[in-house]
Amino acid sequence: MSTNPAERTRFVAWSGDEDPDRLEAVTITLAADRFSALGTSRAADYTTSWALETGSGWVTERLEVGVTGLGWWRHLTLVRDPAGHWTSEAETEGEADLPSPGIVDAASIDGANDCDLALCPVTNSMPILRLGLLDAVGPATALVMAWVDLPSLQVIRSDQVYSGVRSFDAEVGSAVVRYESANRAFMADLTVDEDGVVIDYPWLAKRLE
Repeated sequence: MSTNPAERTRFVAWSGDEDPDRLEAVTITLAADRFSALGTSRAADYTTSWALETGSGWVTERLEVGVTGLGWWRHLTLVRDPAGHWTSEAETEGEADLPSPGIVDAASIDGANDCDLALCPVTNSMPILRLGLLDAVGPATALVMAWVDLPSLQVIRSDQVYSGVRSFDAEVGSAVVRYESANRAFMADLTVDEDGVVIDYPWLAKRLE
């Protein structure tokens, strides 16, 4: 637990919405304008562990991800510097029919503020908090993400759009934020709590009590 009185720590868990056997659990340490998180997830054929740190404004500073399957493992360290440049280091062991881990095209994600770890509800929280979507229903904002594929750990550009649908309502304990892929091929209305942490992400994850 955090010893900083300005910070507080929460434990949250989700199951897969369309895949209820997939489980995700995270410990999040929240501060006024940033957070850090430690998470694990279990899928049918691999397990994942990860650590995320953001700086002020909930901008990604560092993401470390390890994936283990039967007879193989791989690890990725993804770092964003203060100028907005991204670098990655990757390790692999064993044989897996997967793309190579690491950044595919660094120039394509230059200046992006966020990482987005596949299947992970936590990485939706950074843009939600930074854009103030808990408190406002407003126009859509287009963003570029450094998207990390699972289980390959390949990092590619992802163009995404966020907008507020319903501001936080203390009586129901939630707000609603719309996520869309830039080409509108996918859209989901995310129910989130007072910290911007996902409660329900249709087709992806549903929080466990």
